[in-house]
Amino acid sequence: MLETVVPRQFGDWRELPAETAQVVNPQTQQLLDKLYSQVLSRTYINSAGYRIMLSIAYGDDQRGDLAAHKPEICYPAQGFELNEKFDSPVKTPFGSIDARRLDTSRGRYKEPVTYWFTMGDEAVKSNLERRIVEVRLGLTGQIPDGLLFRVSSPDPQSSRAYGLHDAFVAELLRALSATDRKRLSGLGPVASPG
Repeated sequence: MLETVVPRQFGDWRELPAETAQVVNPQTQQLLDKLYSQVLSRTYINSAGYRIMLSIAYGDDQRGDLAAHKPEICYPAQGFELNEKFDSPVKTPFGSIDARRLDTSRGRYKEPVTYWFTMGDEAVKSNLERRIVEVRLGLTGQIPDGLLFRVSSPDPQSSRAYGLHDAFVAELLRALSATDRKRLSGLGPVASPG
């Protein structure tokens, strides 16, 4: 599903071939296999040569211990320092996504991160929101599925990275069908002005 849903080229971004791309994935393959039924990892580059790493992990069962793991836990577990974390919306033509930003580093390597979770087809920010969706779906006999959407880039300037993350996400969402956009971001049709 994810391989076909996410285009390899959109807006000013194109996928880098696997042999030249380096996706830093701070989660072990064993953990990924346990938590997620699908994982997509790609590196994209724009015409200016800026690289963004995209990682989308989908799990068909997000109950309890099977729930997606937060990057602010996974990055330090793989030797990264978590220098800063804060919530900041990603603004898109379809509305804002409640996202979390992380400023991470390992030695001289700096990797700003932007991510969010969706459960069902709505974005959830906190564990409480996740639990509410889990209970609501459970009452109707549904097992909550979920998705972790993460973009990051090797960049010593976090503010520049976050701006380019937002531009990348906006271009990607423009390239998706309404159904796929809702699934990946929780956002529906174009937001009305005002």
